[in-house]
Amino acid sequence: MSSPAAHSEVFADRSLFGHPKGLGLLFVTEMWERFSYYGMRALLVLYLVNAQHWTAERAATLYGNYTMLVFLTPLIGGYLADRIIGTRRSLVIGGIIIAAGHFTLALQGEAAFYIGLGLIIVGTGFFKSNVSTQVGQIYAEGDQRRDAGFTIFYMGINTGAFLGPLVCGYLADSPSFGWHYGFAAAGVGMVLGLITYVWGREKYLPGIGLPHFGVQEAAAASGAVIPVANPMHGIGGAVIGGVLGFLGGSVLGLAMGAVIGGALGIAILGTQGEERRRVTAIFIVAFFVVFFWAAYEQAGSSMNLFADRNTDLTLGGLVSKPVPAAWFQSVNSGFILIFSPLAAWIWMSLAKRKLEPSTAMKMVIGLGLLGTGFMFMVVGARGADQGLRVSWIWLVSAYFFHTLGELCLSPIGLSYVTKVSPVRFASLMMGVWFLANAAANKLGGTIAAMVEKIPTLTQFYTIFVVSSFSAAFLMLLCVPLLKRLTSSVKA
Repeated sequence: MSSPAAHSEVFADRSLFGHPKGLGLLFVTEMWERFSYYGMRALLVLYLVNAQHWTAERAATLYGNYTMLVFLTPLIGGYLADRIIGTRRSLVIGGIIIAAGHFTLALQGEAAFYIGLGLIIVGTGFFKSNVSTQVGQIYAEGDQRRDAGFTIFYMGINTGAFLGPLVCGYLADSPSFGWHYGFAAAGVGMVLGLITYVWGREKYLPGIGLPHFGVQEAAAASGAVIPVANPMHGIGGAVIGGVLGFLGGSVLGLAMGAVIGGALGIAILGTQGEERRRVTAIFIVAFFVVFFWAAYEQAGSSMNLFADRNTDLTLGGLVSKPVPAAWFQSVNSGFILIFSPLAAWIWMSLAKRKLEPSTAMKMVIGLGLLGTGFMFMVVGARGADQGLRVSWIWLVSAYFFHTLGELCLSPIGLSYVTKVSPVRFASLMMGVWFLANAAANKLGGTIAAMVEKIPTLTQFYTIFVVSSFSAAFLMLLCVPLLKRLTSSVKA
């Protein structure tokens, strides 16, 4: 069980630029894990299309299924961490399995390819939601440093996401190495992250991430009555959701429906009153997040192919030899690194003046910026539809606005979940947040698979302009409701 004294020590720590030292450790750990994930992600579709000669439709479909499962399993891993093993052990288990997956991908053969993807999916379930949950655990309730802390943590994510495609893309594109060296480099990144975390967790995160077995006992001692999360709620919800998902037409639909139903059953039926209102708010926000990530995740599929097939990779003559198309996967993360400190400063400055917009309002802005970015893709697609290799400026401009939108939605959303979630369901609710990413990645992959079926690229990218602005408008209408549901916390 976590030690209250150890927690107090971490809460009071301001030695890392005003934040706890443990934030730095989690920053580095997540940096290397994201190096491995984004390094491999940058290669996946290009490898399948250019090396294995898959169609764009087949490659995008697999990409959507893979990334869906990568974001689906954290819900299960979060629940196990909450109830049994704690976030600390979960990170170590997940890191080992992820590394094994990347090294398996480095082997030749179709069986190794699918086994490697499967291992990464399982390992990410143990790792992804729990490292974000630990960031929330190093701040006391009501600590105004939390949003800024998550934005700093987000820089760690994007440092890895920036370096991964550059390193893995270079190795994959090099005649001296090849695709499988790129996959192996991703595995090395995960091993470095695992070593860093194990080395520093006792020193920088004392008491953080151990199982929370004392929640009900503490409530009983104080006279509070907290409903127990009945596993049957989850089983019942999973059965209903699984049936509905299967009627949607696939085994993956069954899996997605079962997990969504299980999460709803446990979180909604296992709470009441104020807690239930807060959980409901998380599910509403997660619904709108689906629209954001379904469009944003075109980066690894249709926009990756746009860079490879339709973009001038000599950058208008700036370089003599075409750059690897996978390098464009680092553009977004590079912008994140540049603008994250500015975003953190803006939110803290507005908070001091009591002018900071609510999380929901920030997400409305983020969806609007995402739609703006796709307007640049529409303009670039007009030239591509005429058979031209268009300027890199259109792709980079789109990534620029997508970055600004991401800064208004993703790190703020991570912080929102840790603030609004009941303590007993902290990791489970973080899993729900990633569940929205799972649904979005499946949807995004399904749409990306249509890139060669829709008559023009201009029409294809217009889909995301319309969906992003429509979601922004609908979420704007929901802002007052979300404020009422979370009135007991500053969100």
